[in-house]
Amino acid sequence: MITISVCMIVKNEEKHLARCLDSLRDLWDELIIVDTGSTDNTRKIAAEYTSHVYDYQWRDDFAHARNYAFSLAQCDYIYAPDADEVLDTQNLRKFSQLKQTLPPEIEIVQMIYVNRHNYKTTENFEKDYRPKLFKRLRTFQWIDPVHETIRLQPVVYDSEIEIFHMPDSSHASRDLQIFKKTAQRGVRLSSRLHNMYARELFIAGTSQDFQDAESFFTHSLKDPARSDDEHLEALCVLARAARIKKDYPEFLSLCLNGVAACPCAELCLEAGDYYMEIQDSQNAQDWYENARNTPAILDIRSQEVFPLERLKALKKHFAQGSSETVPDPPVS
Repeated sequence: MITISVCMIVKNEEKHLARCLDSLRDLWDELIIVDTGSTDNTRKIAAEYTSHVYDYQWRDDFAHARNYAFSLAQCDYIYAPDADEVLDTQNLRKFSQLKQTLPPEIEIVQMIYVNRHNYKTTENFEKDYRPKLFKRLRTFQWIDPVHETIRLQPVVYDSEIEIFHMPDSSHASRDLQIFKKTAQRGVRLSSRLHNMYARELFIAGTSQDFQDAESFFTHSLKDPARSDDEHLEALCVLARAARIKKDYPEFLSLCLNGVAACPCAELCLEAGDYYMEIQDSQNAQDWYENARNTPAILDIRSQEVFPLERLKALKKHFAQGSSETVPDPPVS
């Protein structure tokens, strides 16, 4: 049987921490909680479950904080839950069985992450596999009978364990501020983070968040080292920002250039909203129809939900015999 260190980073989680830890009882062999600056009772609650509670000076870097927590672990494997996650009885039983039977060659166990509430900030689905259990020490192995090499890819097991994400508010504001500060420091975001920054803006960003992101995505759009996909992501963000400011010449240039290069539902929806704003119902309807028939790249609602809502609003507006004034587009 393997041993498990549960390693958590927390801040102001007095509402959630006990619920999370109670759902994991009898699972861990070691519990490590790293507090990144709580001002509520989080640290007191943590101390009721473990003596391994550590202070950490926050530096707007979740990876650094998690690496610190992992460095304190001593068991065979490390489980890394967030405080707003919960294992129900059925999935705790599955996890306990996994603990009894996990082969030692498995280095990462993925679990099914279930978003039960409407606080998704970067994902377009309710369930997805995420790496959650990690072998603390990795053994390097030679492979191939000739021209042998070291196996670089980890051995990953996709389990059937479901983790329920149960926040009571969105983390988008916090995340987008970290993106903003990271970009302001001149740190180059990876392709993955570039995509996640754009996705989080479209899924959960405010008008101010889009304006705060303009400088970064303007530079990204001009960066020849960025991929075509990243350039399109930048175009989507900048087109929304220009429309928010009602800089319509800039908006049309960005939006139409993007649609000409690689149509996506986000830009079609932006065009529809623009025509709604200038009271051109026929063009608005045409672009909303285009959005419904064009793949989304950042927020699936741009293809599946928002254009249909706009079209229904237009249909209802004119069916009621209203004046020619077109209703403003809803806030996405």
